[in-house]
Amino acid sequence: MTNSNDNGLRILVSNDDGVLAPGIALLADVCATVGQVTVVAPDREQSGTSHSLTLHRPLRAHRRSDGAFQVDGTPTDCVLLALSTLMPDGPNWVISGVNHGPNMGEDVLYSGTVAAAMEGLAAGIPSIAVSYGSFDLEHLESHRQGLQRIIERIVRVENFPGETLLNINLPAIPGDQVKGVKATNLGSRVFHEEVAKMKDPWGREIHWIGGGHVTWSGGADSDFQAVKDGYISVTPLHVDMTNYKLLEVVRKWDLGK
Repeated sequence: MTNSNDNGLRILVSNDDGVLAPGIALLADVCATVGQVTVVAPDREQSGTSHSLTLHRPLRAHRRSDGAFQVDGTPTDCVLLALSTLMPDGPNWVISGVNHGPNMGEDVLYSGTVAAAMEGLAAGIPSIAVSYGSFDLEHLESHRQGLQRIIERIVRVENFPGETLLNINLPAIPGDQVKGVKATNLGSRVFHEEVAKMKDPWGREIHWIGGGHVTWSGGADSDFQAVKDGYISVTPLHVDMTNYKLLEVVRKWDLGK
């Protein structure tokens, strides 16, 4: 996990599935072909933690025998610790993933994988989030060469746009069946029956978030449609969530001084 190319490029690799996840092992190997890799990742799964920080207890960063740091905190904690203490020289890139499952549409608001990349972006560091379109990882390894080509090209882009991270989703098909790479916008998804009501062993009502099924929508240029059609989706994201089209409308409302 700490093998590296000697070209001087420093890459921080993190995720939300945990330091032992197959996805981060693949990503670290791929990134090691283009730069020096430091892995800083949660010690357990932290999916759905979004951009949360651990504020009410101290954090521990343990250096593993393979050189990776495992942190008893969230993905955002991991990147924050890496930038402040664990990587004295700082990274040139923050790359998060490969997530076990897609991060498309509204998923980017909940995803710890995307949040880790967003924390790098907030610090002014070019960042990438990478996800795989299924929780069944059968074909993940077959995307190694394709992902390596994409990472190599991205890190060599001159004047990479500031305030932007790239959200990449790999389709859940064999890598040699991928049709190409598409630049996309975020699609939209709606969860159905995602909150289950049940009883605990003492008969008290409880609620469990998860499960259900998802309905996706989006045009031909959406991330969802691209991945569904067998393409790798690359969506540029940025922190500024302002709806500029509505600024003048809101200014005309009588909201007081």
